[in-house]
Amino acid sequence: MSKVKYYYDTETLSYRKIEPKKGKVFGLVVLYLLSVMVVSVAMLIIYLSIPDLETPKEKAYKRELQNMELQYESLNRKMNQVADVLENLEDRDDNIYRVYFGANPISKEQRKAGFGGVNRYQSLEGFNNSDLIMKTSKRLDELTKRIVVHSKSLEEIYEMAKTKEDKLSSIPAIQPVKNEDLTRMASGYGMRIHPIYGHRKMHNGMDFSAPVGTPVYATGNAKVKKAKFVSGFGNLIILDHGYGMETYYAHLDGFEVREGQEVVRGEHIGYVGDTGRSTAPHLHYEVRRNGRPVNPINYYYNDLTAEEYDLMMERALQENQSLD
Repeated sequence: MSKVKYYYDTETLSYRKIEPKKGKVFGLVVLYLLSVMVVSVAMLIIYLSIPDLETPKEKAYKRELQNMELQYESLNRKMNQVADVLENLEDRDDNIYRVYFGANPISKEQRKAGFGGVNRYQSLEGFNNSDLIMKTSKRLDELTKRIVVHSKSLEEIYEMAKTKEDKLSSIPAIQPVKNEDLTRMASGYGMRIHPIYGHRKMHNGMDFSAPVGTPVYATGNAKVKKAKFVSGFGNLIILDHGYGMETYYAHLDGFEVREGQEVVRGEHIGYVGDTGRSTAPHLHYEVRRNGRPVNPINYYYNDLTAEEYDLMMERALQENQSLD
């Protein structure tokens, strides 16, 4: 509390209170404010001139930022490991699995293609660590796409594997008559002397000479398309193996199957006979692919030794007389 000052008034012979002048009060206030401003500016200059001076909040933000950078670096190292493993899987996929199942490899461009269109990372721009965040985000998106592509490839291979297993079981891969039941392999595929017309004519199958009643077997999994007498072929069984493949079993003495029946490789389907346009008991056997006859000898890989196959090949190439 400020002291009150008095003066002695000689006219009134009394003490009177000294009142401060208004101008002086205003000047003191202005002087006080100027002093405060000068001191504040001086303190600010001193604060800014001190190197590495940080507030507690700034220090907390800096620690948080450093921690985030360490986490991003750790994440990138893990993505490098994932990328190495994925690259190994992609290599196996292209050079082993897809090759085995007859599928074309997936190109690297297709596996690692970027994302077109608008800038996906625009929202990440404008920050101190935008480059780090955007780089990591791009790598993560790339890995995600590669994993999706690889996953779809595995699904495709799985379906091909199921088809492959079914196809391998369906391919006509054994002799229709067992070796021990054969009298001889009478005639092969190709130009042969026709037994009735006496001139060279295309022989679309192989003739297996065997006694009437010798069992005949399905050479692959199939569905019986036909089992009846057909002019020229005599008693004929046609098996539909799927995948564009059919087998013909002609001149049979009898049937053990009916039309529409499912059969498996090695199943007994009929008997060697001498029906139709046949000149001796035998089985005329054909393999047709997409409706066209092909050489059956190319399909005996499931029950012949190398020596037996060479012997059959030698006999099949002889241009002798066919039996039908």
